[in-house]
Amino acid sequence: MRFYGARMWSSKLVCIAVAAASVAGCGTTVRGVPPPLLADVGRGHALRVEGRVAHVVDGDTLVARVGAFDMTVRLLGIDTPETVKPGAPVECFGPQASARTKALLPEGSAVWIETDVGGDRRDLYGRLLGYVTPGGSRSTVNATLLREGYADLYVFHPSAPFHRARGFRALRDDARAARRGMWGTCPHPEQR
Repeated sequence: MRFYGARMWSSKLVCIAVAAASVAGCGTTVRGVPPPLLADVGRGHALRVEGRVAHVVDGDTLVARVGAFDMTVRLLGIDTPETVKPGAPVECFGPQASARTKALLPEGSAVWIETDVGGDRRDLYGRLLGYVTPGGSRSTVNATLLREGYADLYVFHPSAPFHRARGFRALRDDARAARRGMWGTCPHPEQR
């Protein structure tokens, strides 16, 4: 498993992680660091970790295998129609969004998971919040689902939005104007 900082980690944290992973030299590939370390790097730092898709839960949630750990990942900045939420009906375009995410993230495929630079690392349910990029792709699944109309923008903290909120908003607005995906199929998808 590999961890990369979008900004420089504090040297103390890097050396602790490196010592724990038994890797010589700070700032190199770190192996064996448990995923909970992702929650402890502090604001202003984004981490990137390599993993494999264990399975897709629904349109905006997956389980990824990172080293010896399974991590539930909630795609940051988007919200797809519900399909598996307990006590909630299956929403319009939910099955299509889940199917598209499964097509973008087949089981066993390599992915990069990146946290936000300034936002929360975990949601209220303990899921890691991240941008997920399939191996060999330049676009995150998050952005692809917005662009194609399978997802709506989701900003949890409007006063302090996630780092890519402006670009994600433009993708959503373009899909809505073009009536792609749920925007041309579902009555009032923004009122889900």
